[in-house]
Parts: sequence; structure tokens; C-alpha cells
Amino acid sequence: MEILIEILPALMFLALILGLFTGLPVPVVLGGVTVVFGAIAVGLSEMRLIQASLLPNRIFGGSIENPVLVAAPMFIFMGVLLEKSRIAEDLLITLQKLLRVVPGGLALAVTLMGTILAAATGIIGASVVMLTVLAIPTMLKRGYSPELATGTVASAGTLGILIPPSVMLVFMGDILTINLAKLFVAALIPGLVLAGVYMLYILVSSALRPERAPAAPPLSEEEKAGLWREAAVSFALPFTLVVAVLGSILGGFATPTEAAGVGAFAALLLGALRRRLNLTVLGEAMDGSIRTLAMLFFIFVTATGFAYVFRIIGGEQFIVEAARSLDMGDWGILAMLMLMVFALGFFFDWVEITLIMLPIVAPIVQLMDLGDHVARADLIYWFAVLMAVNLQTSFLTPPFGFALFFLKGAAGNLVTITQIYRGIVPFVILQLMVLALLVWQPWLVLWLPDQVLR
Repeated sequence: MEILIEILPALMFLALILGLFTGLPVPVVLGGVTVVFGAIAVGLSEMRLIQASLLPNRIFGGSIENPVLVAAPMFIFMGVLLEKSRIAEDLLITLQKLLRVVPGGLALAVTLMGTILAAATGIIGASVVMLTVLAIPTMLKRGYSPELATGTVASAGTLGILIPPSVMLVFMGDILTINLAKLFVAALIPGLVLAGVYMLYILVSSALRPERAPAAPPLSEEEKAGLWREAAVSFALPFTLVVAVLGSILGGFATPTEAAGVGAFAALLLGALRRRLNLTVLGEAMDGSIRTLAMLFFIFVTATGFAYVFRIIGGEQFIVEAARSLDMGDWGILAMLMLMVFALGFFFDWVEITLIMLPIVAPIVQLMDLGDHVARADLIYWFAVLMAVNLQTSFLTPPFGFALFFLKGAAGNLVTITQIYRGIVPFVILQLMVLALLVWQPWLVLWLPDQVLR
């Protein structure tokens, strides 16, 4: 019996992993494992009935009543509304016109668009679908390599997972109980660095192999007429949204939750100014937001229950002792965690990895000491950004990269899944190179928060 009690956390974690591979919905697996092992823990006297009865209060107080998580629905609503009101579509069309004579100009326009969209919305699925529908047919028609076209769209569309206001960062900040504003600021430079690396790769690749991304002919005089006015309007509206959200956070005028409210109101206002906000658009935006939010919070609620039972039966102590017993040193443990997250990204998306793995590995990170490389007070923020960069690969790595499915579904028969898989390989390598750069140079993560949030 004592042996069973000692290995109960390991059995619970193993049951979760096996359950996730059954194909059942993630919240169903999480809830089922929590109930089964909660009952076993009560039977073994590892958990008292009074502790079990506190689970609903823990879920309500930790998830539903959490003021930080109020930011998530408003950021999601803001992003969906931006897409439904076609403000993002206007910007992409303008960028394509401005960069058409540059080698790889269409691909650069898509990456710039993905960066701006990420800073304005922080959601993924809608970005990938919109970029696919608007850019893939044009790029292929202009003679672009299908691999370059698909890799560019998939990678650019997933920048929203890293560049604030990322919905994933909202959940990570809550799980790790850290300052969300500081986490947003810490992720800003790494996100822009990653976008810059993508653009540099596109420029170099297009220059070395121009047949993969031929330059388009210059605009005619008729097409040039009114272009700069169109560009001014197309750029001004999304940048107003970026300033409203990130500017209020960086300026110290609002918390991330308050900034989310400002952003949602600004998105409504911009849609109205473009005369594209009506009851149909508003209803579609609210419906899309609620569906996305319901899925996220269903997982969040069941993950909270899993973490509660796992902690009571000694899961945190088990994980810490198991990590220390490996005798790998703190750098070895960090490398192992990053490798594990990357491997899990082949099979699960950020929601499962963040809500399940992060509470388990957080105690290990809090005990790490990397000496002068990263101060103990900053370690958790640095680690969170490393996790965010690493988790972006989960959208792009086959066989279950969700961005690849979004792209294929929206592109239809224009591209094959093999071309999509080949296309994302260079961009995944670039992501890993940026991850290594952030490990080597932690100031890229920590400098801006030190300057802005003193």
C-alpha cells in the first residue's frame, strides 16, 4: 500500500498522457482522471473528504472568478471583430501593393501583416485562415514556390501566440502567478526578433533563388492613384488598436485586463468608422468569441481540478525529487524541459501543454539557480518566454500542427499537405534558433521590462 501511495502521482500523470492519446476531448480526459484519482486518494486516505469538497470552490475562485482571466474573452472578441470587419484584410492588400516589386515582397507583406495582426489581436486560427484566403492564391498565381508560400503564411499567422496581447500569455501569467504586464513586455522583443528573422530568411532566400519568389511588375499609374491615402488609412486603424492596447500597458495607464477592455471598445469604434459594423458582423464576432472562449475555459476548469488533486497527493514533491534525482544540474534540467515541450508539441497544442505541464514544471523552475546568467527574481519570466517561443512550434510541427490544418482547410486543393510540411521546416528551424538565442542572451527578454516597469 505504501508503494502505491508513493507512485500515485506518477500513475496519475501516466494516466493523463495515455488518456490524451485516446482521441477523447481534452477536458473529458482531464475531468475523468481527476475524478478517478481523487476517489483513489480518498480511499487511500491521501485526500480527506473535506479537501475533495473544496474542489468546486477552488475551480470557481481560481478560474471563473479570476479577474486576470477577464482579459482573455475581450482579446478574443477584439481579434475576431478585427477580422470580421475586414480591417486586417485592407492592410494586407495595401502591403502587397507597396512591396510587390521587392524580391519576396508578397511573402514579406504576409509576415508584416502577421506581426501587426499579432500585436493587435493575439489569436491564431482566424489569422491563419485569413492570411491563407487572401495571400495563398495571389502568391501561387505570381509564381511563388508553394513551400515558401505555405511556410510563410503558417509561421506569420502564429506570431500571435508570442507577441502581446497573446491569449496564451494571459493564461501563462495566471498559472505561474506572475505580473502579466511584465510578461507582456518581456515577450515583445523576442516576438519582434522572431518576426525579423522570418523576414530576413525570406529576403535572403528570395535573393538567392529568385524563381521561388519572383518580383511582380510595378504598379500602373492608375493603380498608384490614391495608394498613399489608402496606405495611411489601412495602417492607421490597426496601429490605433495596437497603441490602445500595448500603449496603455507600456505607459502604465492600464493593467492588461483594463487594456483588453480598451482594445475591445477600440475595435468596435474602428469597425463603425469603416462603416462595416452591423448586427450581422457583431453577432458573428460574439459567436466566434464565445465558442473559442468556451473551449479554453472548459479545459482550464478541468486542468485546475487536475492540478488540485495532483498537488494534494504529493505531485509537486514527486516531480521536484524526480528532477533532482537525474543529477543533470539546472542547465540540464532546463534543456530537458525545453526538449520535452518541443516533443509534446508534435502531438498537442499550446492549450494542453500550458494548462497541464506548466503547473507541474513550475516548482522545478522556481528552485533553479543559473548564477549570474539570469537573476533568480527574473528567472520565471525568462522561462515563461522561452516556453512561449517553444510552444509556437506546436502549431507548425506535424502531424497535429493546428496551423497546418487551418491552412490546408482554407487553401483546399491549391496546395498539398506534403508541400505544407516541407514549407514549414525552415521556419521551425528558425524558431529553434531564436529559442537558442534567447537562452544565450537573456537580456533580449529582460531588458525592456527593466526599462519600462521600474
